[in-house]
Amino acid sequence: MGNCWGSKAKNPTPSTTDRLSSGTGTGTSQTISNTISSKGSNISAISQFSAASGDEAYPNGQILPTANLRIFSFTELKVATKNFRPDTVLGEGGFGQVFKGWLEDKGQSKSGNGTVIAVKKLNSESLQGFQEWQSEVNFLGRLSHPNLVKLLGYCWEDRELLLIYEFMQKGSLENHLFGRGSAVQPLPWDIRLKIAIGAARGLAFLHTSDKQVIYRDFKASNILLDGSYTAKISDFGLAKLGPSASQSHVTTRVMGTYGYAAPEYVATGHLYVKSDVYGFGVVLVEILTGLRALDTNRPSGKHNLVDWVKPYLSERRKLKQIMDSRLEGKYPSKAVFHISQLALKCLAAEPKHRPSMKEVLEKLERFEAANERPREPRNHASHPMVHRQGQQPLHHRSPLHPRLDGNPAYQNSSRVR
Repeated sequence: MGNCWGSKAKNPTPSTTDRLSSGTGTGTSQTISNTISSKGSNISAISQFSAASGDEAYPNGQILPTANLRIFSFTELKVATKNFRPDTVLGEGGFGQVFKGWLEDKGQSKSGNGTVIAVKKLNSESLQGFQEWQSEVNFLGRLSHPNLVKLLGYCWEDRELLLIYEFMQKGSLENHLFGRGSAVQPLPWDIRLKIAIGAARGLAFLHTSDKQVIYRDFKASNILLDGSYTAKISDFGLAKLGPSASQSHVTTRVMGTYGYAAPEYVATGHLYVKSDVYGFGVVLVEILTGLRALDTNRPSGKHNLVDWVKPYLSERRKLKQIMDSRLEGKYPSKAVFHISQLALKCLAAEPKHRPSMKEVLEKLERFEAANERPREPRNHASHPMVHRQGQQPLHHRSPLHPRLDGNPAYQNSSRVR
């Protein structure tokens, strides 16, 4: 999620360098427009959007002409989270902690009917938290799509800044790919493909809007899953409006997560719409291999997943050597090879050589429609190259999803600005 401050985790992955960092009112039942003002601050950065943009190409999504967010009181959020009790914490990051809450239906407090929510509470020590809070309200307040996490509302009282989201039952893709413990079951291939397609739909929607949105921090921990494993992109703290028609990129401070950030952005600060496509390619490789984008516990030369496995993605026989062993060979080999080729295109060194997310989505949907039956492996030999037992525990999680390993200790990410 947003930028993370504080002490480093012992074995953080993905991690960042100092240069590549991640940046990640009162009353009830009120709504706000696309401009919020308080104490001289103004939230209106997304006002350049066209209300109809993106609707023709993606009828299931829309950009609202004005935000339609509920303004929560701090008191009702305290009640919803049992006074922000420690056992309601879902996660933690640089913005602060995220709590699971329960909102009773209005006027039916004794009926037991209500809604489960996720409440992100700003850490007062997070120097960049207010800007990220603004960005979340600006973008998610007006973006509506089945593959974007829904922002329900916000709270701004005195120094308290909070964001309220829909609760995602299945947690993050990161937890499912890299989590450990009996509660974490390996994802079968068809679910992995469904997740990839859902995430691609979300990014394609952002990129094809009238005023393009560059997400800027696409990674497995920011892909959350609902009860049916529908993927939804979360955390818009780093999102930026795309370049004008006369420009190819926007120039901005380098922020994001090492291992996922596009090379041209890291090197120059030039942010292209297709910088997101690179991050999507990294996640595709993680889905194929079950390995983290960056893991310093791996042997020398294999810390960076993309650098290590690129040569294996171009040949079908080599690809088998790096496929996630937890799939036990149960995947359609032809479709998987096509997806590895697609990942390679997404990971092209220059943005102009990468496909658009619309093209990526169309190809993934075509692979799914082919519906090739997963093959049964001839044997269950151990993975020839990848040994998961040496992987470190999950240290960095998206703040909007539940911990799946049952570990009450929750470590901060090492990402800094």
